[in-house]
Amino acid sequence: MSDPPHTSYGPDTAVDTAVDENRLEELINEAQTCLPVELPALANRCASSLGLDTALIYLVDLQQQQLIPLDEALEPLPVDGSSAGWAYRTVAPRVAEAEDGLILWMPLVDGAERLGVLAVRTASLDGVRMRRSRMLAHLFAMLITSKRAYSDWLAARTRTATMQLPAEMLRAFLPPRTIGSSRCVSTAVLEPAYDIAGDAFDHSVVKNILHTMILDAMGHDLNAGLTTSVAMAAARNARRGGGDLAAVVGSVDQALAKWLPDHFCTGVLCRLDAETGVLRWVNCGHPPPLLIRAERVLAGALDSPPQPPIGLAGPLAPAARQVHEATLEPGDCVLLYTDGVVEARDADGAEFGLDRFTDFIIRSSSAGQRPAEVLRLLIHAILDYQRNQLRDDVTILLFEWRPQHR
Repeated sequence: MSDPPHTSYGPDTAVDTAVDENRLEELINEAQTCLPVELPALANRCASSLGLDTALIYLVDLQQQQLIPLDEALEPLPVDGSSAGWAYRTVAPRVAEAEDGLILWMPLVDGAERLGVLAVRTASLDGVRMRRSRMLAHLFAMLITSKRAYSDWLAARTRTATMQLPAEMLRAFLPPRTIGSSRCVSTAVLEPAYDIAGDAFDHSVVKNILHTMILDAMGHDLNAGLTTSVAMAAARNARRGGGDLAAVVGSVDQALAKWLPDHFCTGVLCRLDAETGVLRWVNCGHPPPLLIRAERVLAGALDSPPQPPIGLAGPLAPAARQVHEATLEPGDCVLLYTDGVVEARDADGAEFGLDRFTDFIIRSSSAGQRPAEVLRLLIHAILDYQRNQLRDDVTILLFEWRPQHR
């Protein structure tokens, strides 16, 4: 694919270190009220004020396969096999030669969440231009994050297929794919991206506590989506009210029993103290979490006695949920997943399997891939294995404790 179009920068001279602060103030004020569709033009004006040429915004699509330009006249770029994609995958700048200058591909990142890339055109590159390009990328990552919460246009730009109604409803409840702090990171993926129904994930950081959750509802229709949506809402309501882990699970049990008495879901809810490494979890009829330490799975480390699924009412309702506890070591990773992951089958009926699943994560992590990139590669491997025809929803959540990053 061809490089983005650009305007000539002029002679190859050092960028003027002086910045018109009044002009920058005007642009920042404009950014507060501009429409999302006006972001491409605003990016160019900001770049010009910083002594750069042009700046083009690319957002990653829902399945993290393409980088979609906000300029609707341009073509997408592949995440795999392009300089833009390299910057996205590695979360690091990438410089590429252009006809009469350079393109600096800057990752667009909000916290730990990869949004896309910014293509900055410049006649040449020095420390000032690099710093200003990075500032520009930070600014537009924040703008995109703030505006996509209410912009159907931004949501539509990152879609490459028609969204089915159950998926549309459920995605409205999902948090960003990746969240994190200086001590921990949590990242998740789910497929089929446009036709999910019963699977969901949630994660949130509250002070020094990382909350994670994965759910798998009975069925694959709108009712399944309603079940997980109510479950997520109930969990957040209890969590934000200060409830401990047992109270959160109890609130979900009660909400489903009251509002959807004929529906239930399996799930795992976790709380990680990012200061001490203490992990508490409740497993409600779900595959047990997996603990990866020093590039191997510690078999059975997070197994626990079976408990009923969430939402059972009457005589089937559990008397009390059991909360289990373990202490992680720095660098430990915990995997939550739905059964669609290991039960994905190839054309001959062979399952993807737990060993293949964990081995892929260990190999990718040991190769230096970030957690979000590990899951991006893994979900594509599962799709390729089953030739993009998943028989069940596939959801994976991985969180890592890394206190050494303080």
